[in-house]
Amino acid sequence: MSTQVYRPQESVYDLLPKEEVKSEKPPRYVSKFRPAVVQEEKLPKRPMRTMGPAKVETPSPENFLKKHSKDPKLSDKSQSAKEGRINPQRKPPVPTRTEIPPMGIQTKRDFTKTCTFVTSKPKPISVDTYKGHKEVLENSGLVPKYIKKTDFGKVPTYLQKHNTEKKKAQEEYDNYVKEQREKQAMKQLSEEERRDILEGLKKNWDRIHHEYQGLSLVIDTWCKRAHKERLEADMKRLEKEMETFERFKVIYIADN
Repeated sequence: MSTQVYRPQESVYDLLPKEEVKSEKPPRYVSKFRPAVVQEEKLPKRPMRTMGPAKVETPSPENFLKKHSKDPKLSDKSQSAKEGRINPQRKPPVPTRTEIPPMGIQTKRDFTKTCTFVTSKPKPISVDTYKGHKEVLENSGLVPKYIKKTDFGKVPTYLQKHNTEKKKAQEEYDNYVKEQREKQAMKQLSEEERRDILEGLKKNWDRIHHEYQGLSLVIDTWCKRAHKERLEADMKRLEKEMETFERFKVIYIADN
């Protein structure tokens, strides 16, 4: 390991006297709001912030705390009213034995209406358990309540309206069929033909339903989706046609 120490080279300029350069510090920062803060601190805004004011007048021993001195006091009006209710001198005196009551006083009050009391009859109840459970007799179902109504046993209004509309639609259909028959444009199907057509519709529906049940569970392509929608539309159409053939016994078709 080298023991040499690096030493800078000496220069004659180092022997010349040098002037000391004093570094001047910048002036201290003083806020322009300092006078306002000093003035604000002098204001007595917080004299009782911690332990209260420094100098407090000591209370006199004569003004000691008395009993009920801090209880809420009533106003003069309520106090006088309370005293008037309690004070027996405010009440009218009891008439003496020899005092004659005043006579000839008339009043318009009808005592027969105001003094009579009509007792209300209790509602009839029914007890249905041995523990005493009771129920109003009217709501228990033991009283004939609904058969006494004026509209009991009659056809409701909405059913009458429905039957009227149904009858009107049937009449319009019959008139239309009659007109078409007069024009020789329609013929009536026999009962056997109607049953054969109905059986054929049911077979077609079973075939399409069997094909629909064989579809894959995951419909992941456009072709599968279109095929499923087509089968559903065919089944709905066949269901509507079967309902028509089962509902109407007399069916007319176009005579082409």
